[in-house]
Amino acid sequence: MEKKDYRPMWKDLGLNLEGHDQLLAVLGNAYKDIYMSQENRPKAMQYLDFVISEAHGLRIEELMEEKRKGNKVIGTFCVYVPEELISAVGGTCVGLCAGAEIGIDEAEKVLPRNTCALIKSFMGFKLAGLCPYIQASDLVVGETTCDGKKKAYEILNDYKETYVMEIPQMKTERDRALWKGEVLQFKERVEEIAGRKVTPENLRQGIKIVNEKRRALQRLSQIRRAAPPPISGLDALLVNQISFYDNPLRFTRNIHTLCDELEERVRNGMGVAKNGTPRILVSGSPMALPNWKIPYVVETSGAIVVAEESCVGERSTRDLVQEDGKSLDKMIDAIVDRYMKIDCACFTPNEERIEHILDLARDSKADGVIHYSIQFCTPYSVESYKVEKTLQQKNIPVLKIESDYGMEDVGQLKTRVEAFLEMVKG
Repeated sequence: MEKKDYRPMWKDLGLNLEGHDQLLAVLGNAYKDIYMSQENRPKAMQYLDFVISEAHGLRIEELMEEKRKGNKVIGTFCVYVPEELISAVGGTCVGLCAGAEIGIDEAEKVLPRNTCALIKSFMGFKLAGLCPYIQASDLVVGETTCDGKKKAYEILNDYKETYVMEIPQMKTERDRALWKGEVLQFKERVEEIAGRKVTPENLRQGIKIVNEKRRALQRLSQIRRAAPPPISGLDALLVNQISFYDNPLRFTRNIHTLCDELEERVRNGMGVAKNGTPRILVSGSPMALPNWKIPYVVETSGAIVVAEESCVGERSTRDLVQEDGKSLDKMIDAIVDRYMKIDCACFTPNEERIEHILDLARDSKADGVIHYSIQFCTPYSVESYKVEKTLQQKNIPVLKIESDYGMEDVGQLKTRVEAFLEMVKG
């Protein structure tokens, strides 16, 4: 079947067509080399492969159709943005491009060179005209999870309207009050841009849709704890990455289909790695699509990633919004409480995150932890000291890695990971 030509749509969106063609070619080859070379993949992963193949095509076409119907597309960079409110007014929440070394020359015209890869990436995607999601968005929502991002959003706002939510830095009652004020203000902005009010009925439905997506991902997380694991860490990471921009109802349905297949594999003792293969928990900075480097290095070095303590992993899906709110105020409070549980490294103190890493390492039967920080990501880099200290006190092997999105250091990382795995094996 001949592939549809989306270039007219991309041109209407204002993309740099030549650069975009080059980007798709590079990402397509990377996906083939990293993902399609895996053996014994679950059949249901074919859906995820299709989603990736149409990430800049069919999915963008769907978003444009939503816009033609009068619905709004809201682009986000962070799991703190309450998707439930966007869903309530009939909007679509999509994660924005921020996981590849793209448009760096353009980004460095407005940003310092020693800025973290994620910030450079989202700015580069926009300035180089390579991200159809940001082009299709009616509003971009940022957040103050780090100083670099909050200052970069000021610059991004010159090119695309960017609304910024203030994230408190502690978790006292005073901080909760600040956060509730931010949620209420965001609700008003969403209502304004959508031309619709958030009501108890539509918010209840929005909460249910997003919770069901999280439940599907929680189910996947539980299944991965089997020995041997029925799915690779690479494939599980892909599922979590795609959850940020696929249609939530369709995504949820297909992930439950995947989980059905994985449970059958577990019953039959079928795994993607042999029993005795070192089981690794990856913790730290988020791995936005298409940042697959760390699990690729780990799983081509003789280990298997069984969990991610990350915003693109457990940190995003661990908690649900309580669904028993009888009024709009109660539902807003439930949203506020749920999002305050996220333990980003921007918080201080952040003992909850340390405890969650220990719990996840135990529950996933991890033999070791790799703490990954994006280069120049100060909150996670600094907090890695306390993570390492606590894990060592519990006799859990830990390796700290700092890296950007480039592939130049893959050989060096592989050498370090292989040495770490030898230590894990004892």
